[in-house]
Amino acid sequence: MATIDGLPPLREVIRAHDLVAKKQLGQNFLLDLNLTSKIARSAGDLSGSDVLEIGPGPGGLTRGLLAEGARHVVAVEKDARALPALAEIAAAYPGRLTVLHGDALELDVAAHLTAPVKIAANLPYNIGTELLIRWLSPPVWPPFWQSLTLMFQKEVAERIVAKPGSDHYGRLALLAGWRTDAKIVMTLPPEAFTPAPKVHSAVVHLTRLEEPRFPADGKVLNRITAMAFNQRRKMLRSSLKGLAPDVEARLESVGIAPTARAEEIGLEAFCALARNISAGT
Repeated sequence: MATIDGLPPLREVIRAHDLVAKKQLGQNFLLDLNLTSKIARSAGDLSGSDVLEIGPGPGGLTRGLLAEGARHVVAVEKDARALPALAEIAAAYPGRLTVLHGDALELDVAAHLTAPVKIAANLPYNIGTELLIRWLSPPVWPPFWQSLTLMFQKEVAERIVAKPGSDHYGRLALLAGWRTDAKIVMTLPPEAFTPAPKVHSAVVHLTRLEEPRFPADGKVLNRITAMAFNQRRKMLRSSLKGLAPDVEARLESVGIAPTARAEEIGLEAFCALARNISAGT
């Protein structure tokens, strides 16, 4: 469909505002409003929620979110060139779109959002993983958001949902699995974007758990997994030797073979080891 809201098709918007995607901003624009609406629907019922969007660009997903009934969208955009296009969308949806001009890694958006909050974004490639880790690692849990519906490079998406023993399994899968239910809900080919990236993309939907799946101290768990996966091909008795002088005994006490490698160990076992280390006995 050419339009979903009486506004011009996105190719016309880009032409009118000279919005050539910038590689240094990690921009790849999704111009098919059928697809942006489908992504918006994959975030669930939006009618009673505020939605935080990062990197709206010309506003394709923004329009999808609003058309699908989002109560209020707060869109954070670093590129000043996109602001006039986003202002046109705000005018078409009075009182339902707030555009914040700035860096998503630096802005505090909490004051602009009212619970319940969902996050939905075609994340800029260059900051996507960092934002996800921040959203999954707040000092207090549960966080301000109920769910995340995020576009990543397909390889990153596969790392988020990976299972032990797979090539993609690592810290990102553990972090996501510890505090959320995560699944890939859509994949998109390069030609869906302008300009076309060199890789496929995928949308991941993460629903927060009210409490972590297994008890553990987040800082300790993060330290253990960092040490384990930074040397993922080494046996754990080697990669974790700086963790405690009796690390082999601690591994064995929680049912982990000291000769195992990080990629073989599931979330529950890592959490058990984190509790053991925290106890210090």
